[in-house]
Amino acid sequence: MAFTSSVEAGIAQLVFNKPPVNAFNSAEWASIAAEINALGERDDVTVIIVRAEGKGFCAGVDIKELGADPNMIVPVNKGNYDTFEAIHRNPKPVIVALHGFVLGGGIGIAGAADIIVASECASFGVPEVDRGAMGGGAHLQRMFPVQKVRYMYFTGEFIDAQEAYRLGAVERVVPKEQLVDTALEIAATIAQKSTIMITLAKEALNGIEDGNLEAKYRSEQGFTLEAYRHQDSQEARDAFNQKRDADF
Repeated sequence: MAFTSSVEAGIAQLVFNKPPVNAFNSAEWASIAAEINALGERDDVTVIIVRAEGKGFCAGVDIKELGADPNMIVPVNKGNYDTFEAIHRNPKPVIVALHGFVLGGGIGIAGAADIIVASECASFGVPEVDRGAMGGGAHLQRMFPVQKVRYMYFTGEFIDAQEAYRLGAVERVVPKEQLVDTALEIAATIAQKSTIMITLAKEALNGIEDGNLEAKYRSEQGFTLEAYRHQDSQEARDAFNQKRDADF
């Protein structure tokens, strides 16, 4: 199982645990989306925490699945879309607790969430261009300013948790050993409130956002399909899987 979930005192926790890097295949992304939706519909849940065990939060999609069959990009795209929508449009607030690497689909999860807490070791990146794909820009732009997003996207360079905090995306940066307790502390404050009021508050806040996050991401996914028509896209994935430099 790529994740576990539990509910206690109004707080749901979904915990990724797929060694070595929490990179998920198409079926696993679909399962994650379904579980987040199910948690959001439960009457005994007021707030949801998404966190991870292992080296880092989430490395995104399983590139080996796509390297073996590029046509799998369609169900992978759907799994990503459904997961990010399940978080952003969930009737309950979603807190993400991030550590280590936050890449690709991990960025989508973080960008779709309501509150972000991060350990001091967390780092954020969008290596899509280097993997022959697109995506993540809409969610990254929900976290960071436009030019920072473009710099990260074009260069593939990472930013650390302190920079993410400086830019306003992260609520708190804490030592790794305090990460779960910090997320639970915030969640407990929310869980003490009226679930009806919190649900209405989230719907209201989503309603006043600029633009439509899901529509923006759907547009990006179309460019991923276009990218897959080019040999450079396959070469990028082959180079990554074979641990060599790409030859463009």
